[in-house]
Amino acid sequence: MKLRCRKWLEAGSTLAEVSVAIAVLAITGGALIGAFNYGFFSMQMTRENQRATQIMLEKAETIRLYRWDQVNTPGFIPATFEDVYDPQAPVGSQGVTYYGTLSITNPPFAATSYSSNLRQLTITLTWTNSSGGIVRTRSLATLIAKDGMQNYVY
Repeated sequence: MKLRCRKWLEAGSTLAEVSVAIAVLAITGGALIGAFNYGFFSMQMTRENQRATQIMLEKAETIRLYRWDQVNTPGFIPATFEDVYDPQAPVGSQGVTYYGTLSITNPPFAATSYSSNLRQLTITLTWTNSSGGIVRTRSLATLIAKDGMQNYVY
């Protein structure tokens, strides 16, 4: 007498195969979620850095338009300032607050003949990252020249 095995018994998966398949799916899903989180975090940091650069350039361009005597007057240009990520949003949902300091000093190469006609402008921004609680800092330093100033705006 010849016994035949049923085909549905041969076609089934073992418990080990199912466990390995679930583990592979879990690892792949976790990696995919991690990749999305990293992408969103990186994009938010890039946006915050871009806004910081925009704020610093705005301050530098504003000071560029002051007269030379205004630049050299102590207290005329405020030493500290605040700005937000989205100034047009309603209060409370404007995003990250940027805290800035501004200093105007003599240039580091003071021994030159033209150094009395130059000032160094340093703008530093500090903010706390909205998604990670990381304190971030950016700085911009540029020179202001007496004869390069525009005398017709302010």
